[in-house]
Amino acid sequence: MALVAAFSYGYAHSALLTEGNAHATLQNLMTHKNLFRAELAGWIIILMLDIIVAWSCYLFLKPVNQPLSLLGAWLRLIYSAILGIAVMNLLYVQLLTTGTEYSQGYTLAQLGVQIMLYLKAFDAMWSVGLIVFGGHLLILGILALQAGNVPRWIAVLLLIASAGYILIHLCKLFLPEYEGIGRILEYIFIIPMSAGELGLGIWLLFRGGKVQTQTG
Repeated sequence: MALVAAFSYGYAHSALLTEGNAHATLQNLMTHKNLFRAELAGWIIILMLDIIVAWSCYLFLKPVNQPLSLLGAWLRLIYSAILGIAVMNLLYVQLLTTGTEYSQGYTLAQLGVQIMLYLKAFDAMWSVGLIVFGGHLLILGILALQAGNVPRWIAVLLLIASAGYILIHLCKLFLPEYEGIGRILEYIFIIPMSAGELGLGIWLLFRGGKVQTQTG
């Protein structure tokens, strides 16, 4: 999921979106239609994997604290639902850039502005989802601390990552005029955010099941 997200958002989305330039963004989308389709496919894969992750984390952490584990799973599913709604904006962009019947009546300037609106709506809706995702990580961090068999450093990084997601995306939503603050927060939290999620995933893959079997 991390690899797909790195492609869809880190590479494709960033390459196609030219901040503050609707005309250039439209040209990018018209020129690189297959790249945009690949980005969309990536988001669909991420949505499917998120559902599997929500279910598997619930099963793994249910013996630690069943109600809290269920809450964490629901927060992950709510985040996935919000992401799905956000991705619908990208589907609108796909329709406007591939079907002339949908873009008729727009001048090129109007079409560019409309597409930028959908792309910005995607970013805003995903930020809402990532605030909820931060709540999910908070629950995971608490459960990891309670579990005892999960390395403490992973639990601490998850708690720091949860604060990072919540603060960064609250800032993006409600303080867009202070873009510099958001960037500073991203620089501060980028390492614990990445290390916490990847660390938990790698530990679960290679050690989690074995530890659970031994203690079961």
